Amino acid sequence: DSSQKTVVATITSGSWRITSFVDSGTDETSNFTGYTFTFAELNSGAVSGGVTAVKGANTYTGGWNITDNNSDDDTLSDLNFFLNFATPDDFTELNEDWDIIELTDIQLKLQHISGGNGGTDLLTFQKN
Repeated sequence: DSSQKTVVATITSGSWRITSFVDSGTDETSNFTGYTFTFAELNSGAVSGGVTAVKGANTYTGGWNITDNNSDDDTLSDLNFFLNFATPDDFTELNEDWDIIELTDIQLKLQHISGGNGGTDLLTFQKN
C-alpha cells in the first residue's frame, strides 16, 4: 500500500514527458515529442484519475489508475499502472496494464509483455 501511495505521490507531482516508447521493438517515442503529461490525484473512491497531455493547441485527456496484484506484500513489481486514452491513435498505443520496473523522483519506467504476440513494450516518463 505504501508503494502504491509512493507512485501516486510521485506521478501527481509536477508534469512529465515521455522520453521512450518502444512498441514490440519499434521506437515510437517521436509520436509523443513535445507533449507534457499531467496526472491528477486519484480521488478517494474513484476508479481512476485523469491524465492530460498538452502540446501547443492539442490537448488529449485520458485516465490512469494503479492496482495491486498482491496485497500480501508491498513491492513495486506487484503494481499495475493503467493508462487509457480514447484518441488519437498514437495515444491508444499506451492503453495497457503496465508493470512498474523502476520509479525514482524524476522517472517512471514501465513494461508490458503482450499476451498475444509476446512482444515487449517499454514506456518511460521523465519529470519536466
